[in-house]
Amino acid sequence: MKRAIEGVEYPNTKNSIMKDLKNMGVEEGMTIIVHSSLSSIGWVNGGEVAVIQALMELVTEEGTIVIPTQSALLSDPSEWEMPPVPKEWWQPIRDTMPAFHPSYTPTYAMGRIPEAFRNFPGVIRSNHPEVSFAAWGKDNESIIREHRLEFGLGEHSPLAKLYKMNSFVLLLGVGYDSNTSFHLAEYRIPYREIVSKGNPIFIGGERVWKTYQEIETREELFEEIGREFESEYEVSVNHIGLAECRLFSLEQGVDFAEKWLKAYDDKDVLDRSNPLEI
Repeated sequence: MKRAIEGVEYPNTKNSIMKDLKNMGVEEGMTIIVHSSLSSIGWVNGGEVAVIQALMELVTEEGTIVIPTQSALLSDPSEWEMPPVPKEWWQPIRDTMPAFHPSYTPTYAMGRIPEAFRNFPGVIRSNHPEVSFAAWGKDNESIIREHRLEFGLGEHSPLAKLYKMNSFVLLLGVGYDSNTSFHLAEYRIPYREIVSKGNPIFIGGERVWKTYQEIETREELFEEIGREFESEYEVSVNHIGLAECRLFSLEQGVDFAEKWLKAYDDKDVLDRSNPLEI
């Protein structure tokens, strides 16, 4: 508790957060995808519930709020690194891991706001076992439905639908490395490494281990992309409590990231085809 209130001059409340969000440009009827860190705000009266209520009351049911609700624990154990597990464990884990269910599978390493949000009345969640999204508001069903298993952050994902809807990204106390929408740009460039993924899902009411194709993502580039994006496009930067936050157009961000990644990969291909002679 002591650490939580350090630096907070006045209690953060639902109303103060609404005021801060409004000052950033969040408004009624907006379609917005939110990435968040509750701890970055400082002490909040009501915690994650107050933050979610502030977003909902400001955007209203005439808008739509989307939050990633990823569940990375439901993944192939051969990919685990923190910690890795012995190879002889891999198949028993695959055979016994509970299948994803949008109602009760918890989020993993997403923070307290996404985990609380997925349980709010009126919120629905997509059926992807690893990179699901939850949504509330006017267009929640059209955004969430038909989230395809393969290439789960690509053209048949909620991100692709948000791209077409004049949506905005809110980074609430997190950096561009948390900006999921940049992944959509990764699917739109020529140089993509295809990998095999596996998750437990329900098919016809039966639990099965399903393998499918995905691309190798590169979140380590997102901070650099974000910094250069800010130098060319309008990004609203303000504070919500103690948290430095950003609000910007999802479409502009994805388009910029696509061009940036293509230029980055074009340069990499050129460098590899013309190695320096020593």
